[in-house]
Amino acid sequence: MARWCYRHRLVVLVLWVGALLGVGAAGSQAGTDYANVFSLPDTDSKRAYDLMTEAFPQAAGDTDTVVWKVDEGSVRDDAVRERLEPALKEIGTMPGVGEVSSPYTEQGATQISRDGRTAYAQVTFAEQANGVPKALVEDVVETAQDTERAGLQVELGGQAITRTQEPPTGLAEMVGIAAAAVVLFLAFGSLFAMLLPIVTAVFGVGMGMMGTSLLSHVTDVPEVAPLLGSLIGLGVGIDYALFIVTRHRRGIQRGLDPEESAVTALNTSGRAVLFAGGTVCIALAGMLVMNMRFLDGVVIGTSLTVVMSVLAATTLLPAMLGVLGPKVLSRRQRRKLAANGPESDEVTGAAARWSGVVQKRPRSIAFLAVVVMAALAIPVLSLRLGATDQGNHQESTTTRQAYDLLAEGFGPGFNGPLQLVSQGGDDGLLDRVEDTEGVAAAVQLPVPAGSDVSVIQVVPTTSPQSVETDELIDRLRDDVIPAAGTETHVGGVTAVFKDFAAVTGERIPLFVGAIIGLGFLLLLIAFRSLVVPLTAAVMNLVAAAASFGVLVAVFQWGWGAEALGLGKEGPITAFLPVIMLSLLFGLSMDYQVFLVSRMHEEWVHTKDNARAVRVGLAETSRVINSAALIMICVFSAFVLSGDMEGAMAGIGLAAAVALDAFILRTALVPAAMHLLGRSNWWLPNWLEKRLPHLAVEPKEDVPVPVESVDAAVPAQRIGGASAVHGFLRTPDGEAVADAVLTLVSRGGRQLDRVDSLADGSYILAAPGPGSYLLAVTATGFAPRARHIMIGEDPLVYDVELAWEEQVDAVN
Repeated sequence: MARWCYRHRLVVLVLWVGALLGVGAAGSQAGTDYANVFSLPDTDSKRAYDLMTEAFPQAAGDTDTVVWKVDEGSVRDDAVRERLEPALKEIGTMPGVGEVSSPYTEQGATQISRDGRTAYAQVTFAEQANGVPKALVEDVVETAQDTERAGLQVELGGQAITRTQEPPTGLAEMVGIAAAAVVLFLAFGSLFAMLLPIVTAVFGVGMGMMGTSLLSHVTDVPEVAPLLGSLIGLGVGIDYALFIVTRHRRGIQRGLDPEESAVTALNTSGRAVLFAGGTVCIALAGMLVMNMRFLDGVVIGTSLTVVMSVLAATTLLPAMLGVLGPKVLSRRQRRKLAANGPESDEVTGAAARWSGVVQKRPRSIAFLAVVVMAALAIPVLSLRLGATDQGNHQESTTTRQAYDLLAEGFGPGFNGPLQLVSQGGDDGLLDRVEDTEGVAAAVQLPVPAGSDVSVIQVVPTTSPQSVETDELIDRLRDDVIPAAGTETHVGGVTAVFKDFAAVTGERIPLFVGAIIGLGFLLLLIAFRSLVVPLTAAVMNLVAAAASFGVLVAVFQWGWGAEALGLGKEGPITAFLPVIMLSLLFGLSMDYQVFLVSRMHEEWVHTKDNARAVRVGLAETSRVINSAALIMICVFSAFVLSGDMEGAMAGIGLAAAVALDAFILRTALVPAAMHLLGRSNWWLPNWLEKRLPHLAVEPKEDVPVPVESVDAAVPAQRIGGASAVHGFLRTPDGEAVADAVLTLVSRGGRQLDRVDSLADGSYILAAPGPGSYLLAVTATGFAPRARHIMIGEDPLVYDVELAWEEQVDAVN
């Protein structure tokens, strides 16, 4: 497939562009129909919700709040009323506004605080928050805040109002892409090579997000799904393309023809990308074990984006490589290749030096890594799940100000009332609830005529996110309601998220066991080892604990939250651990696959564990760290998304990737593998026979040690090996001396490399019969690469080189 995409690059490009434009047009025409279904079946809050829906059919539109407070006097003063009443009437006449409930009416007397200094009005729109035109919301905000004066503060809160505070759409994605572009340019040193991963990721994410918006019309997809999809899609899309492009560039630098290099890159790194993408999707699908409808839509959105990113990396990317050809290298690299010939397989630089340090001091490095990860994991012991609300917004926002004014004027629990819902009467429950510790107020709500549903609205004395409010819910359910002898259910947003957190806590062990078990099985089959997948499972758990420790410290303890523009501290959103663990295990598996696959390849060739670990770390650590740095940039940028859950996921995943790549995969994993020695690759014989075969890397020709061969003597087979020999000539028949000839296996492995002699002769040793690639470079001549087939006897193969000027003229 890679070769077909490379050769038919224009067809592939047209198909991708057409598909993106087509799906985009369909998505724009159909719009979105996202639905946040947080309730859980068989929970107390869900039963309360069902009864409330029966008694009070859902209002047509979103209800938001205008709150005002006076420093002196009362909100009932004529000077205040003269400013607010005309504004409320004007808002009520705006197209798209259903009604405005004013505190200056007989029915609105309860909308004024006891001290008379705070009041609020409720604005009900004709549509739900996402359907309300942003211009209308801005007009409402402007009209209300125009009434402010010295001593009179006016703020607004609600879901629709929040939209006016959101940053421009796509800002987080654009910042992440820009940061990734800088990292890619520093890594590649080429503008064209830098653009390849970004274009690939943009196509993959674009297709995934548009597809998710279309799917929202046929199934429940939450609003956070496309945000999480773009977050994970950009990360894996850029990284997957980075791995393939890096392998492709390395192949060209080692003498491969651009087409052969692209095919080899897709046949090696591309296979690893398919495997890694599959593991990410499996980890995401693990969320289905939680049996939560809300998460089903998240699985659909994120998995679709990952699938499209993998598809783009394996089809669109080789087509773009075909368009660029050798220009995927920088000019300096192309000049160096022409002057010096193919590069050696030997890895040098900082990565090789660090790999040597890990081999020499594995115990010290492993100990330091464990200490760092353990210290970062300590805060996770105080993890508390709950819900974020507008009280967690930045202090400067009008929604946060409105939240604080309501809490100050009407009590902390006013922002999160509870509903006690029963069918057929409450038998004196109201009196018991009023006397319950933690209840600020309780009132019987009127219900439509003919309904037998009874609703008591309870205002706690504490805020919705406090532990005391959770304890009040338990007290009502366990003590107060049973004592009254009624079948009453506790509902409300606070109760829903408490139940959500409880169910999440109960099911997470099963979820973690499922995704770790599946990951263990995949790595067991791929690497034919018990220790490698066991090490990966332990490292995933360590990375999860440390990253959640960072999340708790920032968002729950508030360390640096306000400075980072993340708002007020609060509990971790109840559904976030499930989503983060899925993404974290998927991404960690990616790095494990790319790291260990190279180690495994070297182990198969040499059976030397120390060399396998050293070479594997030296050759992959640079690209893994570059990929991790890109993901960190992309994830961190989602702090700018304007969504608290998106910011939590971004910070948590950025921390997880940083710790996983820079500490676990670069230090702890290789140090542990050095300490474990040959047992890394142990697998019982009975299990080896029963396991199916799943190779991450294609089979390569295994080189056999070959003695040096005298170039003056015709090639002869030595120790079961073979050879290829011949002469290099110019078009005029003259000998070409000092040309560099490289013999490369089908998997891209350099097998032998020699310089031609003064008479143009050469001889290259081959490990045995088979198909190989012969690459030739010489100063003043165009590079040449040809497939050759070596049989049992040595192959005689003469090469005619074209002058570089002749090739330039043709081009």
